[in-house]
Amino acid sequence: MRVLEYVLKRTLIAVPTAVGVATIVFFLLHLMPGDPVEVMLGETAAPADRAALRQELGLDRPIHEQYLTFMGGLARGDLGMSIHARRPVASIVAERLPATAELTLAALIAALLIAVPAGLMSAVKPNSWADNGSLLASLLGVAIPNFWLGPMLIMAFSIQLGWFPVSGRGGIGHVVLPALTLGASMAGMLTRMTRTTVMEALREDYIRTARAKGLGELPVVARHALGNALTPLLSVVGLQFGALLAGSVITETIFAWPGIGRLVIQAIQSRDYPVVQGCVLTIAMGYVLVNLATDLAYALANPRIRYQRGAAS
Repeated sequence: MRVLEYVLKRTLIAVPTAVGVATIVFFLLHLMPGDPVEVMLGETAAPADRAALRQELGLDRPIHEQYLTFMGGLARGDLGMSIHARRPVASIVAERLPATAELTLAALIAALLIAVPAGLMSAVKPNSWADNGSLLASLLGVAIPNFWLGPMLIMAFSIQLGWFPVSGRGGIGHVVLPALTLGASMAGMLTRMTRTTVMEALREDYIRTARAKGLGELPVVARHALGNALTPLLSVVGLQFGALLAGSVITETIFAWPGIGRLVIQAIQSRDYPVVQGCVLTIAMGYVLVNLATDLAYALANPRIRYQRGAAS
């Protein structure tokens, strides 16, 4: 019963969060300067044509009526119709979602492949050249913005060396540079966290017991220290996975990756409000759902978490 109660409570908390996100997205977009009707028809269009199109799109109604219509459709799973494509927004977003999911997953894998070995090496040999080098690399990974790192990788590995394609989505080669660009910041953060958690684990009594039994250093570190340090690491990975969805906007634009992030930019430029709303809501809801799933999984794996939070609430 405690587990079911906790799951229900965390799920109910996510509902007002989703409603708040939808509300903020709607009003921010409608307060943006620019008229989608003028973008579609041009500045030389006749006033009668503008009025007719504005009425057809429902943009002539008061904003509170547009908001209620939007929220009512959202409750039914209807994201509306694209102003330009004249297609359901849900189908447009669904076409782009696999590309964004592929890039996000590739960035997560790249971050883990970089962070776990580097953090483990730093924890085993603190204050060594390897530790100092990984510290410098992790700081650079966190500090360097995507909009600078992406073009630098393109210049070095695509234009100069010709190892990877410049842009687009295709085979494995197309995803390498975008994944590194998107996952660099996460790799830097996870490197330092891996180092910290493994170093704390190496000070525990069970590590001394394992060494006293004659186990080699590699099994002690890999099986015992890293195994026990993975729980907090994986919880952060789950939370950061949602952040990767939001960070994909810049990366997809740089590499012309046909995902939701690039679609957002295109829709903003054309003032296609329904598409922008659908894309932002998809990213936001992905963030909320991933955080919720991570929270629940961590609590189920560690009963003390749900008991403590239940007592606190």
